[in-house]
Amino acid sequence: MPTNFDWLETPQAVIVFAVACLLEIIGYYIPWLDHLLDIVATPAAFITGTIVTASVAPEMNPLAQWTLALIAGGGTAGLTQGLTNILRISSTGVSGGLTNPVVSTIELVIAIGLSVLALALPVVARVIVIGFLIIAMQRIWNFFLDKPSSQTNQTVSPPRELG
Repeated sequence: MPTNFDWLETPQAVIVFAVACLLEIIGYYIPWLDHLLDIVATPAAFITGTIVTASVAPEMNPLAQWTLALIAGGGTAGLTQGLTNILRISSTGVSGGLTNPVVSTIELVIAIGLSVLALALPVVARVIVIGFLIIAMQRIWNFFLDKPSSQTNQTVSPPRELG
């Protein structure tokens, strides 16, 4: 990592990150705390994605570096967090929060699996994530643009005369 990020490698930082990670995992099993964490995590994901992506390319022109960081890092992290939020809100709406622990467990297993896969086979992990994002974006697009079939098949009949 660049020298201005050396603090991330200190034992104190690793301990703080481990505790934060553990608290976040526990928090996802408590529905009201789950939503509170999502409120905080959404802007944090965008900011963190941007900073991490910018740190990978420290030798770039600053304009190109931060533009890339905003689009690739912040945009991707924000989109992923947004999709997670939609999933959690849907889960809460359908079950009143009872299925949120199941959704959280599935999310945790996928996150661990993709992290291990990204270290072992990064190209495969990249293809899976990009494929998932494309499918998710298509479904969201279709959700907002498609009209229910009952509205598209109705015909308008002329008004009846009273007489």
